[in-house]
Amino acid sequence: MKHLMQALLAAALMGGIPANAQAPEIPFDSVPNALQLPPDTYLGEVGGVATNSRGDIFVYTRTGHPTVTIGSARPFAHGGSRLFQFDRNGKFVREIGKNSYGFMYAAQVRVDPNDNIWVVDQMTNMVIKFDPQGRLVMLLGRKAESVPVPARPAAGDGAGRPTDLFERPTDVAWDAAGNIFVADGLSNARIAKFDKEGKFVKSWGKKGTAPGEFANVRSIAVDAQGNVYAADGGNKRIQVFDNNGTFKTAITNVGNAQAICMTKGSTPVLYVSNSNPPTDIDRDGEIYRMRLDGTMTGKFGRAGKMLKEFGTVNAIDCRNENTLYVGEIGNLRVQKLVLH
Repeated sequence: MKHLMQALLAAALMGGIPANAQAPEIPFDSVPNALQLPPDTYLGEVGGVATNSRGDIFVYTRTGHPTVTIGSARPFAHGGSRLFQFDRNGKFVREIGKNSYGFMYAAQVRVDPNDNIWVVDQMTNMVIKFDPQGRLVMLLGRKAESVPVPARPAAGDGAGRPTDLFERPTDVAWDAAGNIFVADGLSNARIAKFDKEGKFVKSWGKKGTAPGEFANVRSIAVDAQGNVYAADGGNKRIQVFDNNGTFKTAITNVGNAQAICMTKGSTPVLYVSNSNPPTDIDRDGEIYRMRLDGTMTGKFGRAGKMLKEFGTVNAIDCRNENTLYVGEIGNLRVQKLVLH
């Protein structure tokens, strides 16, 4: 046994075994029926899940019926995604933004430090800010004059336009000064920075494999120092940048990093989902827990359909380090997880 362990350690140091293979399993439970929806209302693919300071839960889900309205100049498409709010016990409270012009294809929902609710919609190419009362207060991006289905692939190198016009955005985050960072991450492969008033500042990134380039940007987070963590799942890494977009380092051995979440406090934790691809739903699927320097401290879960298993995780909320909400595309659900 001693020689076997020595051999495994040597292989890991030489790159023969991924570092995450050595991560200890974290015991955890999934709370049954964590969310209670009204009768005849169901979740679709869950693009995003987030909580506010009171523990209320927000779910942005791909459900409903897209509608095309014929206007005098162009057709207007909307619908297809809905934003639900639940209380801390999972009881349904209300729907926000019903029939909103900006809701089509849920990408993410986040709640900022002031309890404002931010929705990222992949097909309207918009980031929408609601105040805690559910009133719309800011828009980033603009819905295209027409929305082709299926969408046309973006031309060029993925750097996008140096403005607030997006091509399939995926996530949003903020620094301590209120600056806004948007992952313009699928058709484009960049991060766009705005000031707290929504004015465009700069952007960085394009398609590629070099430092500072992305296969895609699925999810982002910002630490207390203002560093930006970008989940570059197609390149199996998380890239870290300073507040102005200068590349600092890369965290590897995280698989298809499709969803990330960072806790607050003096010793923040980064949760990373190695999400199974929709074309192979029985592989991978585990969630890693790590320090911000990339040190793996544990992992839990696997691909599957039962409780404590995951189907293409697209969102993680980790306001409480040991109580997570996980949104799944493949299993059309939100799981509430309690880590032990």
